[in-house]
Amino acid sequence: MPPPPLLPRLSPTPPPPLRARDRGRPSPGGRGRPTLLAVARAKGKDEASFADRILDYIEGGPKLRRWYGAPDLLPKDGGAEDEEAESPDIEEPRDAVLVTDGDSEIGQMVILALILKRARVKALVKDKRSTEEAFGTYVECMVGDMEDKSFTKKALRGVRAVISPADDGFFSEPIDLKGVEHIILLSQLAVYRNSGGLQAIMNSKLKKLAERDEEMVLASGIPSTIIRTGSLQSTPGGERGFDFTEGVAAKGRISKEDAATICVEALDGIPRKTLIFEVANGDEKVADWKAWFAEQTKRDEEIQ
Repeated sequence: MPPPPLLPRLSPTPPPPLRARDRGRPSPGGRGRPTLLAVARAKGKDEASFADRILDYIEGGPKLRRWYGAPDLLPKDGGAEDEEAESPDIEEPRDAVLVTDGDSEIGQMVILALILKRARVKALVKDKRSTEEAFGTYVECMVGDMEDKSFTKKALRGVRAVISPADDGFFSEPIDLKGVEHIILLSQLAVYRNSGGLQAIMNSKLKKLAERDEEMVLASGIPSTIIRTGSLQSTPGGERGFDFTEGVAAKGRISKEDAATICVEALDGIPRKTLIFEVANGDEKVADWKAWFAEQTKRDEEIQ
């Protein structure tokens, strides 16, 4: 029997409207999960993609926002940003997850996986308007320069974990990460190092950013999970298992959906120091990611 998909797949038939007594109750067959059109395309007109399946819920109105745990929309005049401008030093509970490069395809997949876990999400994006139109109140979009200390402080306010799903150089420059409890870095450094010829020239900048990101994360002193993946592919997730063999990242491949899911599942497995592993799609099945990360952390600590 094939393993269940990591990110839920739905029937192409739209789910019926939620009734009051059904709110908060999982629907049969995993229905009732959100998605975003900008992330992926359906494989066929009769099969909804991971992205297509969340759209109705993101745009479902106040009833669905309450059912899904999101706050009501703020009025256009005034709101959270005005309050933050007035009280820049306000303390917040550290319960948010900050996603860097939220405009990228893999970044959006990570955001969607976090939404499915009902996590509080903040995202660094370049186009705030389009991201807000796509995600609504499920995500707090941040636009600015991380070299600006005031913006950095605002972006990291209330953040307990940072997920960097792309080699965007987020950690390339020193950043005040005080209060952050966990860093999750998705790295394709092995892929860049293994490339040759024209591809190596094209990847040279990304290689430098990836190297710098890993160096800075390791030097941060913050518990970190570095996930070295094979080449990221725009293929459906949850259809294959995994290969965690050392060296597999250099030549292996992995679905972006699977990679995004691993990033989010890593939130529940905070290492004491740093956990580094390689992964590509393969034949090994992982039924319980929390148990898997606990085992890897224990094994890594015994080696150290």
